[in-house]
Amino acid sequence: MPLVTSKEMFEKAYKGGYAIGAFNVNNMEIIQGITGAAADLKAPVILQVSKGARAYANRTYLMKLVEAAVIDTGLPICLHLDHGDTFELCKSCIDDGFTSVMIDASSKPFAENIALTRQVVEYAHDHGVVVEAELGTLAGIEDEVNVSAEDSSYTRPEEVQEFVEKTGCDSLAIAIGTSHGAYKFKPGTKPQLRFDVLEEVEKKLPGFPIVLHGSSSVPQEFVEKINKFGGNMPGAIGVPEDQLRKAASMAVCKINIDSDLRLAMTASIREYLAEHPDHFDPRQYLKPARQAIHDMVAHKIVDVLGCDGKAF
Repeated sequence: MPLVTSKEMFEKAYKGGYAIGAFNVNNMEIIQGITGAAADLKAPVILQVSKGARAYANRTYLMKLVEAAVIDTGLPICLHLDHGDTFELCKSCIDDGFTSVMIDASSKPFAENIALTRQVVEYAHDHGVVVEAELGTLAGIEDEVNVSAEDSSYTRPEEVQEFVEKTGCDSLAIAIGTSHGAYKFKPGTKPQLRFDVLEEVEKKLPGFPIVLHGSSSVPQEFVEKINKFGGNMPGAIGVPEDQLRKAASMAVCKINIDSDLRLAMTASIREYLAEHPDHFDPRQYLKPARQAIHDMVAHKIVDVLGCDGKAF
């Protein structure tokens, strides 16, 4: 099966009351861990690549690793550009074979966001590729994305219909309280997503797929293990999984998860090296790290996204 777009995935997810996991990838072990879990559970999956990951791993290597995952699993896999910030970057990924791209012009004025998104949509649709856009600005830090809490803003539901109609985008990322990175909320506060905003957006765009960025839950078991074995991550707090499951039962069809992958992998590697100080073969510590990602992704698929058994 070749790479697919997210169009059919999202149509099924919207009707079925579940979401597709969009997991960021940087290397072979991460890709294997994610797609192995998806294959075991017969779940559709989106592998997404950021500008930083593309620079780190080399665009050709990443493409070939994803192609290998398609051959190995036989799953419907969508390859997505996460947080594309220019037309040129989106075009390059489309030309490389990506089946979905995100153009993030959310920091620009409304009219400029529309204009740039429309430019990407026209090129993408001419090449059979779908486009995700964004309205509202998430706080947090992740790769090239760095937005302070003061500069973040919730999506304005009154703008979404005009935006979608004028841009022709295929899905829309909105800001309802999620944020990038592992430090999403201050210790002592109760994390709470703005479901009222999501409900209003759903009314304005019935049947239209909505995306949540910055949706890692930052499982405390990983944070505690990282700190136990020499790390320093005080106060790392994420989005409660029950709130993400609720969002997935509504209009949210794609939930982005990156930090949880990093935490699972780093916690496993720190533990392994601490317990085996004489080992130096990367295969020795990357094998359990890959399994940690597999197990975490399997949990997300079943308990948070609800997309197990939905691949075909």
